[in-house]
Amino acid sequence: MTKGPDRLRELRELRERGLLEKSYDRVPALLAEEGGPGDTAAAGRLLAGLDHGAVLAHHPHTPVVTVAVTGQSTVGHVVDPLRGELARHGMLLRPLLGEHGTYLRDLTDPAGELRAAAPDLTLCLLDPETLFSQVPAVWGPQDVERAGEEALDRCAALASQAGGTLVLNTVPLPRSYSHQLVDHRSRARLGAVWREFNARLLRLTESAARLVVIDLEPLIGEGGPVTDPRLARHAGVQLGAGLMAAYAREIGHLARALGGRVRKCLVLDLDNTLWDGVLGEDGPDGVAAAGTLRAEAFGAFQKCVRQLASQGVLLAVSSKNDEDLVLETLAAHPDLVLREPDFAAINANWEPKDGNLADIARTLDLAPDALVFADDSPAERAQVRLGAPGVAVVALDGEPALHVTRLLADGWFDTLRLTDEDRARGGEYRRRRERGALRTGSGSYEEFLRALEVSVGLGPPRSHELARVSQLTLRTNQFNLTGVGYTESGLALRAAAPGQLLLVARSADRFGDNGLVGAVLAGVAGEVLRLDGMWLSCRVLGRGVEQACLALLLARARELGLSSVTARYVPTARNHRARDFYPSCGFTPAGPDAGEARGDGPVVFHHDLARLPEVPAHVRITETPGGRSDGPR
Repeated sequence: MTKGPDRLRELRELRERGLLEKSYDRVPALLAEEGGPGDTAAAGRLLAGLDHGAVLAHHPHTPVVTVAVTGQSTVGHVVDPLRGELARHGMLLRPLLGEHGTYLRDLTDPAGELRAAAPDLTLCLLDPETLFSQVPAVWGPQDVERAGEEALDRCAALASQAGGTLVLNTVPLPRSYSHQLVDHRSRARLGAVWREFNARLLRLTESAARLVVIDLEPLIGEGGPVTDPRLARHAGVQLGAGLMAAYAREIGHLARALGGRVRKCLVLDLDNTLWDGVLGEDGPDGVAAAGTLRAEAFGAFQKCVRQLASQGVLLAVSSKNDEDLVLETLAAHPDLVLREPDFAAINANWEPKDGNLADIARTLDLAPDALVFADDSPAERAQVRLGAPGVAVVALDGEPALHVTRLLADGWFDTLRLTDEDRARGGEYRRRRERGALRTGSGSYEEFLRALEVSVGLGPPRSHELARVSQLTLRTNQFNLTGVGYTESGLALRAAAPGQLLLVARSADRFGDNGLVGAVLAGVAGEVLRLDGMWLSCRVLGRGVEQACLALLLARARELGLSSVTARYVPTARNHRARDFYPSCGFTPAGPDAGEARGDGPVVFHHDLARLPEVPAHVRITETPGGRSDGPR
């Protein structure tokens, strides 16, 4: 497998042959195992001349992310690494650069280029000059504290005015400033003042929904100097290339999360990945995750994995081993932090791992691109990349001390905000097994549904649930009838507009509460209810929840005296299973594209409310926290 410079050479050859736009779908694989942020920056320079129109002509579903970049000092050097990082994840960068030192004007002038472009992300890079440019020539810690207060006020105001997602960052304290204070007491006070500024900056995210603050301290800890003093002095580059490359990687993860492309499941190899040793050769007593320095590294890796699982990341196993031996080891081995109940699926057999990953995805009702696969074998990783290209691959090796670093390097599970449903996901998939056992013991699917005791409620979301609704619209693919997703801020604006209606569906069954599983976005225009979007989690598809929600909505529309309901289906690569949903509930094709109802394009549907669909007989309708479970009022 080619790596590092060899992969960049392939990229360069594609560009020289004029094939880069046509082959853009190959770029993520070419950059999958590059040597680090520096190589990604080099890739970004190679991709600088891309013709976006040509890329989209060949690959029309490629996301284009508009990113505005401004700051206190020179910031243009972040563009190349950012372009490379987005390319690693199959996205295209459309950058907009502010002028040197004009960030306040860039972010507050409604007629300015950066605000007018309505970027998906606005990066405002703060640096030490954000504070030190506001202190007198002879200064002390108290002057820096005052400058910090003023800077925080400006940042809070910028966050409140942000139209999209605004990204700020904590500010490093350079030695070139701290050591201008010659007494240790003043130096300590400056350090405290500086850290308090950064802490308060980070806490702004608690009250500003559209604000993200990237903490540079962990990046500096791993990446070396903040800047080159010569570049800082002569070119105004206060944040150096190495730090900006690491920062760009974090922004790449953020852009992926904003687009709803968060991975949901971590699939792990076992031998020399989760434990030290080879189970088939050494037996249960011969593998370890404690007791030696090397084994302790595997134990630390398991603790990290369990921490991810506690926040909703599903765990699965794909291991070439005998299943009985694996289950015995997971149940009884004294070293293990992770046990059999921690895994939503365990595939231990001798079949190719690409097929096993496809089976795990089917079992969990996930798309392959929701999986992350971690394995120490180059051969297994290569097979998965070839046979299951949608799966993200984490390259581990014979040094277990680096397992945690490599697992976390690409932020595959990063999300803007964690919801209660995220935290409960592991338990939900354990309940899924119980449902599976009920299904196996039922004589028919109808008998299974009756025994499942499904209940559904439809009503307005609580204010704190907008994050979950946004997440649902962004991550749902199979039952997303228009292929559209909304950020939390975008959803709030849309729902608050006159005539707009946002409802959420909650579901439960005999095995427990499924929580918020669906959403409907609609608008009333005259006597017509227009369904602008409908989403349902794949966890509850096929249980009558979607039919119950639509039946409730249509019944309420007729009660309100509306004459009809229109709805739109836009086909995507993932939602073909929902193509016939509206017709199955009594809708008929309408409009100029009615004759294309069976084609590949969008279809507008119409319901005259004369004969309403019924709530499925096995579904019980429940009250919602907002009142009656029906629909528009």
